[in-house]
Amino acid sequence: MHNEQRLKGLAVFICVAEAGSFTAAAERMHLTTSAISKSVARLEQRLQARLFERSTRRLALTDAGRNYYRTCKGIMADLDEAEMEMHSDQTEPRGRLRIDLPASYGKLRVLPLLIDFIAEHTLLLPHITLTDRFVDQVEDDIDILVRIGGPDIWPNGVERRLIGVQRQIFCATPDYLKRHGEPRSERELHEHGCVLYGRTDGGVYPLHFPGAQAEGSEQRVVAGRIAIGNAEGQLAMVLAGLGIAQLPTWLVQEQLDAGTLVPILPGLTTRGLPIHVAWLTSRQSLPKVQALVDVICNSLSAEGGLHGYQGIG
Repeated sequence: MHNEQRLKGLAVFICVAEAGSFTAAAERMHLTTSAISKSVARLEQRLQARLFERSTRRLALTDAGRNYYRTCKGIMADLDEAEMEMHSDQTEPRGRLRIDLPASYGKLRVLPLLIDFIAEHTLLLPHITLTDRFVDQVEDDIDILVRIGGPDIWPNGVERRLIGVQRQIFCATPDYLKRHGEPRSERELHEHGCVLYGRTDGGVYPLHFPGAQAEGSEQRVVAGRIAIGNAEGQLAMVLAGLGIAQLPTWLVQEQLDAGTLVPILPGLTTRGLPIHVAWLTSRQSLPKVQALVDVICNSLSAEGGLHGYQGIG
């Protein structure tokens, strides 16, 4: 089979996987549904593997299909980058760009930067996801990643820069403290209705407390009444007077300034978690990656009180 036909088959497969149906893929590629279906069937026959689970209701990738999809996306990304390198003299950011952000921090702090950047660079094709789950940047083929916390050892093929530190405080509404009293110690905190960050497995994430070392912190589970897996959701519960929560200052600063939230237990405030922007080493010379990393680092480092950022070049 000619390489040209193979590449066409890959493009059809990727489109079907992303569109979720043969009909939707046919509309996107301006082909007939029959042509799309036959192309996928030929591909499955050549690979001797079933790529999709077919039913009257839905079309879903099999395990083999998901693995093949990741490989195909990588191949197409490499081709895009090869073409970009051929025009390395062009400095205008362009082409596909995968970005993954923390859910709340990404929405409130990073997304406004991205909106301005995308509006300015009309040749970009951004794909943005917002999630707090762990992602493998290399395996998932993500160009730029922003994470709060993260691994102690980052994978090979990834460069990163510290852009800030998430300082966390305990806070509650004045009305809650009037009704229930203000806790004066960690022990008394257990007696209150804490609003905790919930995990999908039904557990909760521990809270951070000052550690033995000046820059360190310790994690301990505190009893709580409410668990919710979203920082903005925690804030809503606290503002409703339903309890105390440990929340980042970037999320609650407006409420603190307005007096609708009150900081408590100042002795238990920690320096918090590092905030990093990370990018794939193999793509750092591409204008689209370099320009956006510069924007994120320059804007958020200044916001976080970190200085001296010199770019990624």
